[in-house]
Amino acid sequence: MELTQRFKQRISQLDERSVAMILALTAFLCYTCMYSFRKSFTAASYDDASVWGINYKVCLVITQMVGYMFSKFYGIKFIAESKQKNRGRYLIILICISWLSLLAFAWCPRPWNIIFLLLNGFPLGMVWGLVFSYLEGRRYTEIMGAVMAVSLIFASGLIKTVGRWLMATFPIDEYWMPFCTGFLFLLPFIGCVWLLEHAPGPTEQDKALRTERVAMDSASRKEFFKMFKPGILLTVVIYTMLTIIRDVRDNFEIEIWEMLHVKGNGIFAKVDGIIALIVLVLVALLIVVKDNLKAFKLIHMLIIVGFLIAGGSTYLFSHQLIDGLSWMLLVGLGLYLAYIPYNAIFFERMIATYKMKSNIGFVMYLADSIGYLGSFIVLLNKELLPNSVTWGSYFIQLVFFASIIGGGLSLLSLYYFVRKKEAMDKQEQEAEKPWCVNSSDVQIS
Repeated sequence: MELTQRFKQRISQLDERSVAMILALTAFLCYTCMYSFRKSFTAASYDDASVWGINYKVCLVITQMVGYMFSKFYGIKFIAESKQKNRGRYLIILICISWLSLLAFAWCPRPWNIIFLLLNGFPLGMVWGLVFSYLEGRRYTEIMGAVMAVSLIFASGLIKTVGRWLMATFPIDEYWMPFCTGFLFLLPFIGCVWLLEHAPGPTEQDKALRTERVAMDSASRKEFFKMFKPGILLTVVIYTMLTIIRDVRDNFEIEIWEMLHVKGNGIFAKVDGIIALIVLVLVALLIVVKDNLKAFKLIHMLIIVGFLIAGGSTYLFSHQLIDGLSWMLLVGLGLYLAYIPYNAIFFERMIATYKMKSNIGFVMYLADSIGYLGSFIVLLNKELLPNSVTWGSYFIQLVFFASIIGGGLSLLSLYYFVRKKEAMDKQEQEAEKPWCVNSSDVQIS
């Protein structure tokens, strides 16, 4: 209690910008720690074993993804309706369930241990929404969200590096490695949750600039979806394609590097670290744009540029105009330049632009749930293809397809949301005229 009071007293004396940086770094470290429970098993190859004719590692990835996907569907309601109390308790309980599932995975013999990856994935799917709820609705949400979101890039490489280091340095096999990796990050995770719990909430000025964030019941979720239905559907399709190619790159990065004949345990952290830094700078720069609609347009442009970089670099690599290392750097940069805004600022600026009293959790988890369903279907599809189709070649085809379709849909999304804002502004102006009767909500198809 004394430590808590002392911390609250110290942080209350800081200016708003300093508080934002503390929250940003804490959220970044918190989600990085979470990745040790989610992605550490992907650092192992499991000797090309198979179960019921399916590659064992693919079984692990699919099983965990199913749990994670179910969590996202459940999170549409749970995260949208969650209030500020009990967030910290929920986070710690969820991470402990996930960690104990990794212990059961290590103890139980193969192939029956696969089921524990399902139990591991379900609680982890709700961590993002709970952690981001500490950040949303603030003047500095852009930079805080960007810092937290790049943990998706940085943590992936770091956790794979730590997992392979544990197996190379200690007598730890690939089944105990995920549990041991989680053990290293458990206390830091709990420490980060404690800091988030005792940090100040949004100020009155934050609420005025970014719209107050409130819990959303079933009726408000339906109203929100009805008002922005075409834009939300476009967003879900784009995000699903990005989730698919990100998941393939993330889960089978080792296999892709092997296709490129590039070895070294540190290569994951180095490449992903460079990508994370570049994406962080570009996304965080949007904080200087005060006009929410202008920022929303720029976010769309970042996404479109990301698709162009991913598709263009893959074309150059396919024609042997750049080497494998340059391609992995550029395709990762393009992919995350398009993907990270949806996890950091896209929905934040969307809510602020249209001044809807809501929260990011609902629309974020709606997009996430469909995204992971798409990723699950693609993984199954890959297993039905001939063995000659490697993860590397499959990834290249996915990038080509997503870059063309995703880029085009992003342009449509930009057009829709701009027109929607114009229509809402016009309706508001008409409603202010004394001789005009208020009309119903505007629907743009």
